[in-house]
Parts: sequence; structure tokens; C-alpha cells
Amino acid sequence: MRGLTGPGSARTRITSLRAATAATAALTALTLLLTACGTGGTGARDEGPANADVVAGATPTPTAPASATPSPADAVKLVKADPRVSPAVKRGLQPCVADEYPVDVSYGKLTGGTADDVVVNVLTCGDAVGVGAYVYRDEGGDFENVFLTEEPPVYAEIDRGDLVVTKQVYERGDPVSHPSGENVITYRWTSGKFAEKYRTHNDYGNTTGSEPVPAPEIN
Repeated sequence: MRGLTGPGSARTRITSLRAATAATAALTALTLLLTACGTGGTGARDEGPANADVVAGATPTPTAPASATPSPADAVKLVKADPRVSPAVKRGLQPCVADEYPVDVSYGKLTGGTADDVVVNVLTCGDAVGVGAYVYRDEGGDFENVFLTEEPPVYAEIDRGDLVVTKQVYERGDPVSHPSGENVITYRWTSGKFAEKYRTHNDYGNTTGSEPVPAPEIN
């Protein structure tokens, strides 16, 4: 160690000092490692929080199973087995091509249940006119019909938690492809059933907007 305090250039003294400092740091690290091993420690694992994050991130978080919703084929079976559906709709519910049935099926929250509700629209094969619209609620694995309308042309859909039913209006002489207007009725699930909340009438080609019409009775 005499060289550090004896004569010599500044560069020589600084180089020697850096070497001594590095050697001291290495010795200190080795001493800490041996101390941890000798006392039964776990070394880097004792630092805990950083390693805990890695372990938690590596473990997949279990996800809730998806609710079992009927497929379009199952929806056809629901409609055909439903005693509330008219015989005329059931007779017309036949495949259009191969095993493809004229149904539109959508799923969503309408009745406040834990499982998705099912909206089924039955259409005609030729011009896709809606002949019936139905809502089924999951009651412990069994689907109960909680809404239906069979006044064609009709179509039901889910809009932000509400059931919206569109019924096209025809004047005398209107072709099927060109109705004169439509009634749009919004239903909301209230006290265990659907209740009408809003109703508007749109005249196709009329730029003055919608006009309210009387609400019908709900079966």
C-alpha cells in the first residue's frame, strides 16, 4: 500500500485507488453472500416483492365460464317446441337451403338475469320478411318465452338493454319491398315483464320526422 502514499504521478495513484475500491466492493459482496448462505437465507429470494410479482404474473388468472347460449339450430328447436308460437309460424319454419333456417338470433342482457337472453326472429325464405319475434329468458338452464309478437312484418333487436321492435306499415297497394312507414316500439323489462316505454312512427319519405302513436295493449 506504500505506493498510494509515496511519490508517483496522480494518474498512477488514481488507478491504484480504483483497483483497491473494486477489490473492496467484490470482497464485501462475497462476504454478504457467504453470510446469507451460512444463516439459512435464500439470497435474492429474500428480497421478495420483485420476485413475487413475477410469480403472480406467471400464474394464469382463472376466467368465469361463458354462459351456455343456444345456437341458431337450438333456437329453431326452441321455437318449434314453444306452445305459445302459432302453428302457422311453425309450419313455415323450414330450411331455405340445405339445413339453413330463416332465423336471426341475437344474445344480450334484457331481463336482468345472470345469463344472456335470446332474441329469435323468424323470417320468410324468399324476401326475409319477419313473421315472428320472440325473447327467451334462461331459467336455470330452461329457456322461457317472455315476449312474442306475430304481426308481420316485424323484427326485434337489443338496443342498450332495451328490446326494440320494428313493425313495418303498408298502405293499400304497397308492394312487400316498399312499405309506407314503420312503427318502432321500445320495451323495457319491468316488474317481471316487458312494458312499452317509447313508440314512434316513421313515414318513409317524410322529412318531418316521427310522430307519436297510441301504445297497444301488451299480451
